[in-house]
Amino acid sequence: METKKEARSRRARKTRVRIALQRATRLVVNRSNSHIYAQIISADGSRVLASASTNEADVRKDTKNGGNKAAAEVVGKRIADKAKALGIESVAFDRSGFRFHGRVKALAEAARAGGLKF
Repeated sequence: METKKEARSRRARKTRVRIALQRATRLVVNRSNSHIYAQIISADGSRVLASASTNEADVRKDTKNGGNKAAAEVVGKRIADKAKALGIESVAFDRSGFRFHGRVKALAEAARAGGLKF
């Protein structure tokens, strides 16, 4: 029987492989108990084009706690703004094996509202 961590890793690998076959620029989300991170990675996977997280000084002054939905929405809007500045309009959403629920969902919806298409 596989552990919860092994199951998440397997799902994350499956997602990465599927997105890699599409040759799409991807929005990768990672979360910890106290922070949430988002990166836009090039289609070939070699470069990080933009990133945003609750560790950034601008985000920290706007949010009291980095591990809640409000902070995830701020990060989602911020990554969408950075992507639009680079001319990126559509991305593949890579949730890294995390369920599309709570903070991950809040970040995705904020990025969509900011103009990114998944």
